[in-house]
Amino acid sequence: MARFELKLPKMGESVAEATITNWLKEVGDKIEADEAVLEIATDKVDSEVPSEVSGILVEQLFGKDDLVQVGQTIAIIETEGGETATPEAVNAVQETAAPAEAAEIEKTIESVKETVTSHDFSGSDKFFSPLVKNIAKEEGLSLSELENIAGSGKDGRVTKEDILKYVEARKSGSVQAPQTVEAPKVVVETPKTEAPKAVEPIVQKSQQAVPVSVNGADEIVEMDRMRKLISGYMVASVQTSAHVQSFIEVDVTNIVKWRDKVKAAFEKREGEKLTFTPIMMEAVAKALKDFPGMNISVDGDYIIKKKNINLGMAAALPNGNLIVPVIKNADQLNLVGMAKAVNDLGNRAKAGKLKPDDTQGGTYTVTNVGTFGSVFGTPIINQPQVGILALGAIRKVPAVIETPEGDFIGIRQKMFLSHSYDHRVVDGALGGSFVKRVAEYLEAFDVDRDF
Repeated sequence: MARFELKLPKMGESVAEATITNWLKEVGDKIEADEAVLEIATDKVDSEVPSEVSGILVEQLFGKDDLVQVGQTIAIIETEGGETATPEAVNAVQETAAPAEAAEIEKTIESVKETVTSHDFSGSDKFFSPLVKNIAKEEGLSLSELENIAGSGKDGRVTKEDILKYVEARKSGSVQAPQTVEAPKVVVETPKTEAPKAVEPIVQKSQQAVPVSVNGADEIVEMDRMRKLISGYMVASVQTSAHVQSFIEVDVTNIVKWRDKVKAAFEKREGEKLTFTPIMMEAVAKALKDFPGMNISVDGDYIIKKKNINLGMAAALPNGNLIVPVIKNADQLNLVGMAKAVNDLGNRAKAGKLKPDDTQGGTYTVTNVGTFGSVFGTPIINQPQVGILALGAIRKVPAVIETPEGDFIGIRQKMFLSHSYDHRVVDGALGGSFVKRVAEYLEAFDVDRDF
């Protein structure tokens, strides 16, 4: 027998950690090669971790809701002698130890795991590492205290140094633990010791001032994990960026006629359906090249000019949640390439097959509110970007048509573009000029072009 270490795999250049959301296999279960062992979640994407070998699951080194770093061992699988294993010192000790020593080792492991995971602060919307949760338990910190510690780690996470500094200040009397009053659904807290960073999601639990009254006919359903994250991101974006909107109506009659003419041939030749989305995305990518001031992000008092144009396309999932997969280097794609990218990401989003890196690195976002019949919308900026464009529904409307023989009323296909932008760094001239340029590209669409 050999012992194989199942590690958290690398999920993309920008993904360094993930949270275990569910174990699909329990200790003692038989596992086949490539069979999923557990489910994990990053900030945006849920996915499964398969086993590289066949064998028996003998240890789970982390529990549900624990945060795991890429490359960390998360489980031990006992395999037949032919499988490749990583013979690290701890496994060698466990394999060669006498029965009494092995039993003692198992007891110690279970004790450590129980210490780390027994007080998991699962009622919080924030993620805390097992070490931080363990320190909080030992020091008698409440959930509200732990949530109110300003974190200096990635995405505002609380580090070991942060919590130790807070504990030291608490013992010296510099800060006081919040006092709670026993009352239904009400928590009384002292103000935070430090103001949160501008880009951190605001924890809405501590902001709730008035409890919501319910009666026997009401149903109370807890938000799922992704909805909690989305909620935090949306509140943080509104509190971070000064949102301003510009609207423009676009005549897309030529685009509608061209698509109706070529969509069958396009699908036959390329094996892909041709929707309006890639046509719109192509125009947005061109406009971003013309106005690079929209392809930026803000970091404190600094503006970061993005070299690549990576377009996010907001998509609604079957469960009602939102996800934003990203088309990388969108300005380098022709219409066929754009259509394939849009369809691939859209299909994988619906099937829950997106990889964590598929949602990273976006520099500007487009959302199609017209899918649900909306004429226009006022979307919230996807931080740390500075703009987001909403595509309204295409409608047949009466319009004035100018001709050399004079003006007359005709039926045209029109839609609204709604541009939300960050007024901290994007003024009305830039924000309005950008969306106007998108409209110009759409209205000047070449009906004689090939796809």
